[in-house]
Amino acid sequence: MRKLLFQSLFRSPFTEPAPSADDAAVTELATSLGRAARRRLGRSLSIREVDAGSCNGCELEIHALNNAYYDVERFGLRFVASPRHADVLMVTGPVTRNMREALKLTYDAVPGPKWVVAVGDCGRDGGCFAGSYAVVGGVAEVIPVDLHIPGCPPTPTAMLQGLLALLERVDSAASG
Repeated sequence: MRKLLFQSLFRSPFTEPAPSADDAAVTELATSLGRAARRRLGRSLSIREVDAGSCNGCELEIHALNNAYYDVERFGLRFVASPRHADVLMVTGPVTRNMREALKLTYDAVPGPKWVVAVGDCGRDGGCFAGSYAVVGGVAEVIPVDLHIPGCPPTPTAMLQGLLALLERVDSAASG
Protein backbone atom coordinates (compact mmCIF):
# COMPACT_ATOMS: atom_id res chain seq x y z
CA MET A 1 0.00 0.00 0.00
CA ARG A 2 2.81 2.37 0.89
CA LYS A 3 4.56 1.70 -2.43
CA LEU A 4 1.32 2.44 -4.34
CA LEU A 5 0.86 5.68 -2.44
CA PHE A 6 4.39 6.88 -3.27
CA GLN A 7 3.99 5.91 -6.93
CA SER A 8 0.79 7.91 -7.17
CA LEU A 9 2.57 10.99 -5.81
CA PHE A 10 5.15 10.98 -8.59
CA ARG A 11 3.12 9.67 -11.51
CA SER A 12 0.66 11.95 -13.26
CA PRO A 13 -2.94 10.70 -13.34
CA PHE A 14 -4.26 9.10 -16.48
CA THR A 15 -6.81 11.37 -18.07
CA GLU A 16 -8.25 11.76 -21.51
CA PRO A 17 -7.71 15.03 -23.33
CA ALA A 18 -10.67 17.37 -23.24
CA PRO A 19 -12.76 17.43 -26.42
CA SER A 20 -12.08 20.32 -28.73
CA ALA A 21 -14.52 23.08 -27.97
CA ASP A 22 -16.49 24.33 -30.92
CA ASP A 23 -18.36 27.13 -29.19
CA ALA A 24 -19.57 28.68 -32.43
CA ALA A 25 -21.19 25.47 -33.68
CA VAL A 26 -22.96 24.79 -30.37
CA THR A 27 -24.17 28.39 -30.16
CA GLU A 28 -25.44 28.31 -33.75
CA LEU A 29 -27.19 24.99 -33.18
CA ALA A 30 -28.88 26.12 -29.95
CA THR A 31 -29.88 29.45 -31.51
CA SER A 32 -31.48 27.63 -34.46
CA LEU A 33 -33.32 25.37 -32.06
CA GLY A 34 -34.63 28.32 -30.06
CA ARG A 35 -35.81 30.08 -33.26
CA ALA A 36 -37.53 26.92 -34.49
CA ALA A 37 -39.33 26.55 -31.14
CA ARG A 38 -40.54 30.15 -31.18
CA ARG A 39 -41.63 29.81 -34.81
CA ARG A 40 -43.56 26.59 -34.13
CA LEU A 41 -44.88 27.30 -30.64
CA GLY A 42 -44.60 31.06 -30.29
CA ARG A 43 -42.56 30.58 -27.09
CA SER A 44 -39.77 28.56 -25.53
CA LEU A 45 -39.65 24.80 -25.87
CA SER A 46 -40.47 23.09 -22.57
CA ILE A 47 -38.99 19.65 -21.93
CA ARG A 48 -39.90 17.12 -19.25
CA GLU A 49 -37.26 14.45 -18.78
CA VAL A 50 -38.35 11.01 -17.54
CA ASP A 51 -35.98 8.27 -16.41
CA ALA A 52 -37.82 5.04 -17.22
CA GLY A 53 -35.13 2.78 -15.78
CA SER A 54 -31.76 3.85 -17.15
CA CYS A 55 -28.22 3.59 -15.83
CA ASN A 56 -28.14 7.42 -15.64
CA GLY A 57 -25.56 7.88 -18.41
CA CYS A 58 -28.10 9.69 -20.59
CA GLU A 59 -29.25 11.81 -17.66
CA LEU A 60 -25.70 13.05 -17.11
CA GLU A 61 -25.58 14.23 -20.73
CA ILE A 62 -29.04 15.81 -20.47
CA HIS A 63 -27.98 17.66 -17.32
CA ALA A 64 -24.94 18.90 -19.23
CA LEU A 65 -27.35 20.86 -21.44
CA ASN A 66 -27.98 23.12 -18.42
CA ASN A 67 -24.36 23.53 -17.38
CA ALA A 68 -22.31 26.67 -18.00
CA TYR A 69 -20.90 25.39 -21.30
CA TYR A 70 -24.20 24.68 -23.09
CA ASP A 71 -26.63 26.75 -20.97
CA VAL A 72 -29.55 26.03 -23.32
CA GLU A 73 -31.98 28.08 -21.30
CA ARG A 74 -30.47 31.23 -22.83
CA PHE A 75 -31.65 29.94 -26.22
CA GLY A 76 -35.23 29.28 -25.18
CA LEU A 77 -35.13 25.65 -24.04
CA ARG A 78 -36.51 24.97 -20.59
CA PHE A 79 -36.63 21.82 -18.51
CA VAL A 80 -39.84 21.76 -16.51
CA ALA A 81 -40.84 19.82 -13.41
CA SER A 82 -44.41 19.04 -14.45
CA PRO A 83 -45.52 17.18 -17.56
CA ARG A 84 -48.50 19.55 -17.68
CA HIS A 85 -46.11 22.34 -18.69
CA ALA A 86 -44.13 20.32 -21.26
CA ASP A 87 -44.09 20.20 -25.05
CA VAL A 88 -41.51 17.41 -25.28
CA LEU A 89 -41.28 14.28 -23.19
CA MET A 90 -37.63 13.19 -23.23
CA VAL A 91 -37.45 9.57 -22.03
CA THR A 92 -34.23 7.77 -21.12
CA GLY A 93 -33.50 4.14 -20.45
CA PRO A 94 -35.40 0.97 -21.12
CA VAL A 95 -38.90 1.01 -19.73
CA THR A 96 -38.97 -1.18 -16.66
CA ARG A 97 -42.10 -3.03 -15.64
CA ASN A 98 -42.37 -0.79 -12.58
CA MET A 99 -42.22 2.39 -14.71
CA ARG A 100 -44.60 1.33 -17.49
CA GLU A 101 -47.76 2.75 -15.90
CA ALA A 102 -46.02 5.90 -14.62
CA LEU A 103 -44.71 6.61 -18.13
CA LYS A 104 -48.20 6.19 -19.62
CA LEU A 105 -49.67 8.55 -17.02
CA THR A 106 -46.92 11.11 -17.64
CA TYR A 107 -47.53 10.93 -21.39
CA ASP A 108 -51.27 11.44 -20.85
CA ALA A 109 -50.57 14.49 -18.65
CA VAL A 110 -48.60 16.30 -21.38
CA PRO A 111 -50.91 18.68 -23.27
CA GLY A 112 -51.04 18.59 -27.06
CA PRO A 113 -49.28 19.14 -29.31
CA LYS A 114 -46.74 16.86 -27.66
CA TRP A 115 -43.70 15.02 -28.87
CA VAL A 116 -41.82 12.09 -27.39
CA VAL A 117 -38.06 11.74 -27.76
CA ALA A 118 -36.44 8.44 -26.83
CA VAL A 119 -32.87 9.15 -25.76
CA GLY A 120 -30.07 6.60 -26.07
CA ASP A 121 -29.82 3.04 -27.26
CA CYS A 122 -31.80 1.74 -24.28
CA GLY A 123 -34.68 4.04 -25.17
CA ARG A 124 -34.81 2.49 -28.63
CA ASP A 125 -34.91 -1.21 -27.84
CA GLY A 126 -33.84 -1.78 -24.24
CA GLY A 127 -30.12 -1.68 -25.08
CA CYS A 128 -27.96 -3.90 -22.91
CA PHE A 129 -30.97 -4.48 -20.63
CA ALA A 130 -33.13 -5.99 -23.40
CA GLY A 131 -34.53 -9.38 -22.52
CA SER A 132 -34.34 -8.82 -18.78
CA TYR A 133 -37.31 -10.01 -16.75
CA ALA A 134 -37.63 -6.47 -15.34
CA VAL A 135 -37.69 -4.64 -18.68
CA VAL A 136 -40.68 -4.12 -20.98
CA GLY A 137 -38.45 -2.87 -23.82
CA GLY A 138 -37.87 0.46 -25.52
CA VAL A 139 -40.02 3.54 -25.06
CA ALA A 140 -42.06 2.76 -28.21
CA GLU A 141 -43.36 -0.39 -26.50
CA VAL A 142 -45.33 1.83 -24.11
CA ILE A 143 -45.98 5.22 -25.78
CA PRO A 144 -45.62 6.56 -29.34
CA VAL A 145 -42.16 7.94 -30.12
CA ASP A 146 -41.58 10.85 -32.52
CA LEU A 147 -37.78 10.86 -32.46
CA HIS A 148 -34.99 8.58 -31.34
CA ILE A 149 -31.56 10.02 -30.50
CA PRO A 150 -29.03 7.16 -30.69
CA GLY A 151 -25.93 6.78 -28.58
CA CYS A 152 -24.76 5.27 -25.35
CA PRO A 153 -25.07 7.96 -24.15
CA PRO A 154 -25.72 10.53 -26.86
CA THR A 155 -23.78 13.77 -26.58
CA PRO A 156 -25.51 17.02 -25.65
CA THR A 157 -24.81 18.26 -29.19
CA ALA A 158 -26.55 15.19 -30.64
CA MET A 159 -29.57 15.91 -28.43
CA LEU A 160 -29.70 19.52 -29.64
CA GLN A 161 -29.46 18.33 -33.26
CA GLY A 162 -32.24 15.81 -32.65
CA LEU A 163 -34.57 18.38 -31.08
CA LEU A 164 -33.89 20.78 -33.96
CA ALA A 165 -34.64 18.04 -36.51
CA LEU A 166 -37.87 17.21 -34.66
CA LEU A 167 -39.07 20.83 -34.67
CA GLU A 168 -38.12 21.34 -38.32
CA ARG A 169 -39.94 18.14 -39.30
CA VAL A 170 -43.03 19.16 -37.34
CA ASP A 171 -42.83 22.71 -38.76
CA SER A 172 -42.59 21.47 -42.36
CA ALA A 173 -45.45 19.00 -41.82
CA ALA A 174 -47.66 21.77 -40.39
CA SER A 175 -46.94 24.17 -43.27
CA GLY A 176 -47.05 21.54 -46.02
